[in-house]
Amino acid sequence: MKNGLWTLLSKPYAGEDFFLPDLCSSMAVFTLVVLAELLVLILVLAVPVAGGFDWLSLAMASLFVQWIVLLSAALLCRLRAWMQRRALLLALAMCFTVVVGLTLFFSVMADWVLGAGMLGPPEFHLQQMLRHGLIALIMTSLLLRYFYLQQQWQRQQQAELKARLQALQSRIRPHFLFNSLNSIVSLIGSAPHKAENAVLDLADLFRANLSEADGVATWEEELRLCQGYLRIEQYRLGDRLQVSWNIAALPPATPIPLLTLQPLLENAILHGLQPRLEGGDICIEGRWDAGCVELLVSNSCPPLETNHQGARMALDNIRARLTGLFGPEAKVESWREEARFFSRLVYPCNHPLSILQRSH
Repeated sequence: MKNGLWTLLSKPYAGEDFFLPDLCSSMAVFTLVVLAELLVLILVLAVPVAGGFDWLSLAMASLFVQWIVLLSAALLCRLRAWMQRRALLLALAMCFTVVVGLTLFFSVMADWVLGAGMLGPPEFHLQQMLRHGLIALIMTSLLLRYFYLQQQWQRQQQAELKARLQALQSRIRPHFLFNSLNSIVSLIGSAPHKAENAVLDLADLFRANLSEADGVATWEEELRLCQGYLRIEQYRLGDRLQVSWNIAALPPATPIPLLTLQPLLENAILHGLQPRLEGGDICIEGRWDAGCVELLVSNSCPPLETNHQGARMALDNIRARLTGLFGPEAKVESWREEARFFSRLVYPCNHPLSILQRSH
């Protein structure tokens, strides 16, 4: 146990998420300033003063502590890359050295300015320096512990999100695989060359399903996979399946979760076209506008609307995956208008101008 701990502390940190956050960010600086001010307020309130609250002590203590906090954050920000390449024990020692060292330095400077008025040499009050150094040591330990717990919480959140996405994706796999295999079986006797092509398309689809659940492909890749799926269904349905694409406004490099459109197409065929003897059509529209991706799938549907649990499950899965990857602004909607059923998904996505230029 001791050997394992020593090995961990004596080796450079190999992970991407370093225990010390980026203290150059505005949010990190704001958090440190607020926490430091709360500490100053507690220290001032802990000292009883006759005649009311001592605003002067609060101002002087705030100036003293905030100088230490801001300079410590600036130094640790510059040293963060260096500490990531060093042993964890050395990185921790550097954090304590910077904060405690600055605290002792400003303690001496404050006594020199306020006490002797910079007329004489600075004096070292050992008791006061030990007190300030001990406070800095304790507060640095608490902050480092907080940063460590925050890092562990973020890693746990990411692991839970990945597991949830994997579970959602695994619920989709058997659904389209079963229908695709049925299509291939029907082609083996009558059109073996089409069956062979269908197997290749199915292999691409299944390879995509075996990829990481939180993997994000490009629209060009998603389009290729969905066209392969539609070819499999076209072999089975023939002229009963008509497909039209209106996707010129969606750049090929647009990021999209793997097999997001495919379940919508499967719903359109399974619950819209397949029950109709005459079949029907599917229209896919896609566009990117002002940092937002929109996909709309509409299809013919039977006159009488039926309750399809599988359709709702697929839509719920897509909604959960988009929300997990792109945040709460992502949404999935579905509705019916007379003889057509509509499925619409929207999620935020920022694009550089070069991608839009290459798409035209």
